[in-house]
Amino acid sequence: MQIISLTGAAKKQILSIIESDKVYQEGIIQNKKMGLRVGVVGGGCSGFSYKIEFSEQKENDNIMNYAGFDVIIDPKSSIYLKDVQVDFKDGLDGKGFVFSNPNAKNTCGCGESFAV
Repeated sequence: MQIISLTGAAKKQILSIIESDKVYQEGIIQNKKMGLRVGVVGGGCSGFSYKIEFSEQKENDNIMNYAGFDVIIDPKSSIYLKDVQVDFKDGLDGKGFVFSNPNAKNTCGCGESFAV
């Protein structure tokens, strides 16, 4: 089940980060099931913020397989991330991952937090 979708630019950037990330590499060496964890945490000016990090898989996580890596989403975050598109932008107005959330009722000006 695909909870979120990744654009080509996001996939390319994630693969680039994986190549240089020591936490991810150490986890793989230790035979841990590692992946890119995308989640939602309380906070930010609109109520919820997005979180993205490399992490070990846990029981009950939702796992989405992409070529070269897995995306991990915990069950609670999956409610808020359904149908979200993750993109990567690199331009004059900033560089980073951008979340397009059709479920968000409000977003802050910086686009890093949202309300449902």
